[in-house]
Amino acid sequence: MNTPKIGIGIISFAHGHANAYCNRMQTFDDVQLVACWDDNVERGETAASQYGLDYSPHLEEVVNHPDIDAVIVTCETNRHAEMVEAAASEGKHILCQKPMALTLEDCDRIAAIVEKTGVKFMMGYQMRRDPANIAMKELIDSGVLGKIGVLRRRHCINALFSEGFVTGLSRWHIDPEKNMGMFMDDASHATDFIYWMLGKPTSVIAEIDNILTDVAPDDTGLAVYRFAGGEMAILLNTSVTLAGENTTEIYGDQGVVIQNYGDAPSCNIPRPADAVALKLYTRDEPSWKDLGIPIPDGHGERIAGVPRPFIDCLKNDTEPDVTVEDGRVTVEMVLGAYRSAREGRRVTFPL
Repeated sequence: MNTPKIGIGIISFAHGHANAYCNRMQTFDDVQLVACWDDNVERGETAASQYGLDYSPHLEEVVNHPDIDAVIVTCETNRHAEMVEAAASEGKHILCQKPMALTLEDCDRIAAIVEKTGVKFMMGYQMRRDPANIAMKELIDSGVLGKIGVLRRRHCINALFSEGFVTGLSRWHIDPEKNMGMFMDDASHATDFIYWMLGKPTSVIAEIDNILTDVAPDDTGLAVYRFAGGEMAILLNTSVTLAGENTTEIYGDQGVVIQNYGDAPSCNIPRPADAVALKLYTRDEPSWKDLGIPIPDGHGERIAGVPRPFIDCLKNDTEPDVTVEDGRVTVEMVLGAYRSAREGRRVTFPL
C-alpha cells in the first residue's frame, strides 16, 4: 500500500533558503510540493515552474489548499507572524525560517496561535542538523569536557560584499523594517547554537556597527553572553567575512573541542586535503584527536538538511525539536545584544 505523500506549500521565495529546501524535498519520495504564494509574481512563477508547484498570488489559496498539510514560511522576517497566523488558522503545520520574528511581541503572537490551534511548529535552524554541532552538544552533555568556561562561536557570511545580494531581490535583507539588521538575520543562527549548547543566558554586553560597509544597518557584531553557572559565550558575526577556518571553540576544565569549516566563508572555499572538522583534547587523552566527522562540500548542504526532520516530525506525529520557545529565546538574545550596543551597557535577561 502506498503511503500518502505529505503535501507542502511554500509561503514566499523571498528568502533564498526556500530554494535549497525545495531542491532537497524534490528528492523525497514521501513529499509532494503542491503550491506556493509570493507577492512578487515573477519570483513566485519562476520558482513554481522550477519546482513543479502551482503558483497563486492569493495567500488564502495556499493556506486553504486541501492537498497541503504543512507550509514553509520563507517570507521577509517582519511578516512571519502574519503568515504563521494565516497558516495555523487553517490547520497547516509550519516550518519557519529564522529568525522567528523581529520583536518579542510577534514571537508571542506566533506562540499564541500555535498553542490555540495545536499545529506543529518548527524553527529552521540548520546548525542543529550539522553532525559536528550535534557531536559538540553530545560532548557537553556527556561531561567529557567537564565544566564549561568559555564557548566562542564565529558565525559569518560574506553577503554584503555581493552586489547581487545588495541590489537584487534579496535586498530586503538590508531593509531595517523588514529585517532589522544583518546581525539580527544571521547571528540568530549563532544565538540558537549557544542557547542549545549552554541554555538561557543571564546577560549580554555587545558592540554592533557598520565597519567595512555602509549598505546595511550593520555589518559586524560581537556579543558576550553570561550564564548562571558563570560560563561565557562569545559570539562573533559579520556579513563581510571573505574567508575563515576556525568556527567554534569550547573550553572546559576536563577537555577542549575545536570545530573548523562550520560556516559559509570557511566551508565554501578550497581547504587542505587533510582538513579536520572537529578535534578533541582531554586530560585523559592529552593530544588532539580527530573525531572523524566529514566536512560538507558546501554550506548549502547544511541548509538543505532542514526539511527532513520536519517531514519526519509530521510523519511520525512527534513533537518538533526546535520549538516556538527556542525561537523566542534566540530572538531575545539578539535583541538584548542590540540594546546593549545601543545603550553602551550590560543588559540582563529577561528583557
